[in-house]
Amino acid sequence: MEKVASFSAPCFPPCALLGRPRGASRALRPRVTGGAVVRRGSGGVWAEKSFCRGISSDERPKRPLTGYFRFLKENRSGFRQKNPEMSNAELIRKIAGAWKVLPASQKQVYEEARKTDWQRYEEQLATYKAQLTPAQAEALREERRRQLARRRLFKAKRELTVLGKPKRPRTGFNIFVSEHFKESEGVSPMAKLKQLFEGWRKLSNSQKQPYLQLAEDDKVRYENEMTLWETKMVELGREDLIRSKKQRSKKKSVETAKQAETAKASSHENKAKLKLEKSEE
Repeated sequence: MEKVASFSAPCFPPCALLGRPRGASRALRPRVTGGAVVRRGSGGVWAEKSFCRGISSDERPKRPLTGYFRFLKENRSGFRQKNPEMSNAELIRKIAGAWKVLPASQKQVYEEARKTDWQRYEEQLATYKAQLTPAQAEALREERRRQLARRRLFKAKRELTVLGKPKRPRTGFNIFVSEHFKESEGVSPMAKLKQLFEGWRKLSNSQKQPYLQLAEDDKVRYENEMTLWETKMVELGREDLIRSKKQRSKKKSVETAKQAETAKASSHENKAKLKLEKSEE
């Protein structure tokens, strides 16, 4: 089988190339209800954006900076001038080190400024909340819940990256995109992806087979790496990151079914050969 080269390229599900969320219908349109724009797909609500007439979360008073972030904001430009060769991450670490050894008397100046701003913030927040209607207040609370959920998801993904969780297996289409992305025509990445999606749809089953085989190999790679990674997580006391037995047994049952189907096909083929040999005799 011809080896298919691969390199990093954006990977999207095919429905993303069509400009709509997974499972959503083109005919569906957003509707306004209870002070919010709600979009629904076949799987229920797939997107909701707060929409409060005359007010938005951008108008909400901003929480005052902590003492450390005041110190960072005040001294960052000075540290940058003294260390122009440093990356942003290195510069932040250097400023954090300077804050750590800063005398308590100097830290107190920044903390007192925070306390003064905090009192003003609470007054402004009370005024802001007083002008909200019940529907607006609920819409903004919902927006806040979504923001916190996105933040928790981002932190969880970052933690998994730090812990070295294996990358999920690619599909045949993803591998096809990786091979042809640079050479495809299109001004924007999305235009290229749409062109590649159409090219993938036009391929025959035999032309798709090399990519599908590589995808199957990648699944084996993923399962092997996940087994080793989960063993390591158990040793670290992070059983909460292990896939449930139900998930693993489901994957095994699918693999067993495929093996049984292959064995069955092979058995039928052997029987046919035997019949043919007997008839020739």
